[in-house]
Amino acid sequence: MGYRVAIVGATGEVGRAFLKVLEERNFPVDELYLFASERSEGIELTFKGERIKVQALNKVSSFSGIDIALFSAGSSISKEYAPKFASDGAVVIDNSSAWRLDPEVPLVVPEVNPEDVKEHKGIIANPNCSTIQMLVALKPIYDAVGISHIVVSTYQSVSGAGAKAIRELEEQVKAWCEGKEMPEAKNLPKRIAFNVIPQIDVFTENGYTKEEMKMLNETRKMLHDPEIRVSATCVRVPVFYGHSEAISVKLKGELSPEEAREILKKAKGVVVVDDPEERAYPIAIEVAGRDEVFVGRITRDLAFEPGLSMWVVADNIRKGAATNAVQIAELLHQYALV
Repeated sequence: MGYRVAIVGATGEVGRAFLKVLEERNFPVDELYLFASERSEGIELTFKGERIKVQALNKVSSFSGIDIALFSAGSSISKEYAPKFASDGAVVIDNSSAWRLDPEVPLVVPEVNPEDVKEHKGIIANPNCSTIQMLVALKPIYDAVGISHIVVSTYQSVSGAGAKAIRELEEQVKAWCEGKEMPEAKNLPKRIAFNVIPQIDVFTENGYTKEEMKMLNETRKMLHDPEIRVSATCVRVPVFYGHSEAISVKLKGELSPEEAREILKKAKGVVVVDDPEERAYPIAIEVAGRDEVFVGRITRDLAFEPGLSMWVVADNIRKGAATNAVQIAELLHQYALV
């Protein structure tokens, strides 16, 4: 049995990744519908050798007959159109921040809280990319001995800010290589080439950015643990694909780095690359295009007792967005929820 699947935001970075991941994972698609803004209307994209035309979302009045809708078109579009798709019978899996903290909407990472999909009422939220990879790495440790505090610093690639940010980095580097004046920042707060920017999203009243607060709030929701403490510093770096994170955790019970390493080697969706003497640790350029979360530099933390530190890297467009959403669709199929 196959499904009638829609992709909303089909021409964006994540939208195009949806196509690749659906094909690579051989998700049972009978019919595929592609939606985007009017300026993308008529563009043809390829799925399993078939050319499919993109439709203008705002020109479609009914979405009945669609089983699953994968959204990556921004919060405002999700707020307007996700309920329309859901009321017409589709299950929406939304990659924006629009529904993540809605108490009526499950927020799901299949390796972390798969059973939560069973609570859906037509919309399921895909978490923030940085939260996804952090929790895939930490959930096995959390289950083993418990975690009370998380301190994380992220090093996030420009693709997390979309195709325009990718082009901005390309243009700045090209100008520098040609000895020309680098163009001013348009899509990021500061010039990104040969720089790091300690701001992702806007600042909130407490001085943290919305991106940093997402990591706290989404972690609490998915772990069903309102007491866990998370302090995040989110930084944009001049990398095209792949987010990296330096994580320290305070544990509720004793666990050695060796024991943690063995637990993570057995964890679903995790690849341990941890042999510093051989310079073996995850790096962004080597995990780009992969669906797993890579963990290395697992050590006893020097601030928290008991505690652990680790280095976690994943492809933000794939596991941080498209792959996680398709994995949620696979759960819907597995549990016969659609």
